[in-house]
Amino acid sequence: MPGVRTDRKGRTVTFLSPGSGTVPTGGSKVMYEYANGLADRGWHVRIVHPRLLSHEEIEATRASFSINVRRTLGLLRAKITGNYKPSRWFQVRPNIELLCTRTLEANRLPASDAWVATYWYTAKWAATYPGTRLYLIQHLETWCGPEAEVMATWKMPLRKVVISRWLERIAQGLGESSDYVPNGLNFQSFGIDVVPEKRDPHALAMLYHHSDWKGSADGLAALRKAKQVVPELKAILFGVPSPPSGLPDWIEYHHNPPQSTLREIYNRAAIFVSPSWAEGWPLPPAEALQCGAALVATDIGGHREYALPEETALLSPPKNPDALAANILRLLGNPELRIRLARDGNRHIQQFTWERAVSSFESVLEDALNRGSAVESTPEIMPVGVKA
Repeated sequence: MPGVRTDRKGRTVTFLSPGSGTVPTGGSKVMYEYANGLADRGWHVRIVHPRLLSHEEIEATRASFSINVRRTLGLLRAKITGNYKPSRWFQVRPNIELLCTRTLEANRLPASDAWVATYWYTAKWAATYPGTRLYLIQHLETWCGPEAEVMATWKMPLRKVVISRWLERIAQGLGESSDYVPNGLNFQSFGIDVVPEKRDPHALAMLYHHSDWKGSADGLAALRKAKQVVPELKAILFGVPSPPSGLPDWIEYHHNPPQSTLREIYNRAAIFVSPSWAEGWPLPPAEALQCGAALVATDIGGHREYALPEETALLSPPKNPDALAANILRLLGNPELRIRLARDGNRHIQQFTWERAVSSFESVLEDALNRGSAVESTPEIMPVGVKA
């Protein structure tokens, strides 16, 4: 059982990742940024990357000799090669302890003053540990787990930290208190290299993602509709997946681009399109604003954190490619509006620094530690609607 440290000098905070850090995701990026920020402030920071996350995976491994051997070898290989670290896409501070463990079972983890769950299933594990427990909620994760089980984690005795007012309202609706800490942005990595006035006014950019809720199909449909009206339109897509089949030659695709290439894409784009159906606090549209693109997005809670209608972005209802295309065409036909939105959006986004975010997160963490938050472990927590 992991212990509770009592020496407040060099206190340890452990982040619980849902898995490997090799694939770039917004949620992982936020976790690593907080880890870096706390390490810079003198905390001992640890990030645990489990090979097996769910209880079902663990039981299947224990029940099968061949699966057990295969996964044991995979764990050893990952530890030896370091093929669980985010080294290819994110630079973690050298004084941060990165661990690769078989599971998040308590007896596999070293002692920590505080634990930070970063995903709904890691919250289920964190709730079984003694000590101070925080839950960094970055999305309504019913898209990747059973709704009853996901929402049950919001009711667990963990200190909730939410990244948007939308998520704060969900917590309030459940009768749960939360600490609102909006994300930060890296202003060394992203910024304006090409002023909005000098960009090809017909160049658009968009993130491509396989998940339906990211709205990529809607975004592509909107681009095609706008192309029919403005033949000069060209699009730049990027994403972790391989490119979708059948892309026309006016759409170029960058597969899992490095950060330097991503900055170039944002600076080439006169307009950035973000068609998501739901988001906690999406990073790509914010990074595009850092780089001086005008934003056309869906009117959802996460976008509203920095996308102010008619001030820093044009917004339209989610799941509505026609409305999205109309806003794209509005900017294509009105360069003065596009440049004003790009300039005002860039000024507005400057407030979201990691210095500010880490300071707020650290204050919540210290308050939780001082209060002795959730010192007793909770060995068994049943999902909502399930009787013991």
